[in-house]
Amino acid sequence: MTKQNVVVSDTQSGINMAITVSVGKSSLFSSTEKNPPSGYISISRQKLLKKLETGGGPRINAWVDSMRASSPPRMNVTDDQSSWIDHHPSALNMFDQIINASKGKQIVMFLDYDGTLSPIVDDPDRAFMSEAMRTAVRDVARYFPTAIVSGRCRDKVYSFVRLAELYYAGSHGMDIKGPAKGPKYNKTNQPVLFQPASEFLPMIDEVYKTLMEKVKSTPGAKVENNKFCVSVHFRCVDEKRWNALAEQVRSVLKEYPQLRLTQGRKVFEIRPTIKWDKGKALEFLLESLGYTNCNNVFPIYIGDDRTDEDAFQVLRKRGQGFGILVSKFPKDTNASYSLQEPSEART
Repeated sequence: MTKQNVVVSDTQSGINMAITVSVGKSSLFSSTEKNPPSGYISISRQKLLKKLETGGGPRINAWVDSMRASSPPRMNVTDDQSSWIDHHPSALNMFDQIINASKGKQIVMFLDYDGTLSPIVDDPDRAFMSEAMRTAVRDVARYFPTAIVSGRCRDKVYSFVRLAELYYAGSHGMDIKGPAKGPKYNKTNQPVLFQPASEFLPMIDEVYKTLMEKVKSTPGAKVENNKFCVSVHFRCVDEKRWNALAEQVRSVLKEYPQLRLTQGRKVFEIRPTIKWDKGKALEFLLESLGYTNCNNVFPIYIGDDRTDEDAFQVLRKRGQGFGILVSKFPKDTNASYSLQEPSEART
């Protein structure tokens, strides 16, 4: 088991981050559903969240401590890095073993964007991928179904990648679309289009506008509307102002119990309280491709963020394929292998 440091509900602030909610008449988010509607997946409840440390000072301090952590959180400096590498060896060094494990199976590629296909940059609007990386992704997609799974708005990710032959899962998998013409490996020959949180769109837009006004007094803070979620980036915010920024975000969310707050790499993520994440998106895409109960499928997921851990965990539970964490530092992770940086992911 590995530790999962995730920001959760805070009853004192009024923020409700419970993960189960009924949407319309669908029971998509019910763990007891036996006959889910067509196009939906029934997924058992998982304990994805844990409470922040309590006591010993104001709860806001726990938020700031969480903001200081990278994502997934770094291990303590006293931990043995060589031991971590033993458990999460370089995917490049283990390439032959990975290929051997995939023999006779259909590889399906899942790729995060920021920090995986592009470097992490101060301005999220300038997180461009290199032409060499675009060529590599295009080449992969010629042979294997390939999806980009990102917390970004799907349209924004597509504007960065610009490859029509891929599947795109934006807003942490809440906005999924496939190739328009249906490639040969899409057995339905229809574009995948799935938006499990559509009814939250007006609320998300309202929160985005409110946060834009609220945090404009914090230099360096950037609010990004990712359609089905709102991101508040604090990478360029002076650490002395993190406390105030966290309080600003909390004050807005008090009015929206239907939304929850999580964290990524120097970013707050405000999302609907539906039981959906990158792991669920991975499962949905595999089902859409016809690999629900298939023994000869080999999913590979490459990502660098805390939100990618849900997908890594799904692969471990399925006992199929591998998760690969992009990180220069030892971190608590469900991934099987590691890479140092996007250039290694391209290789």
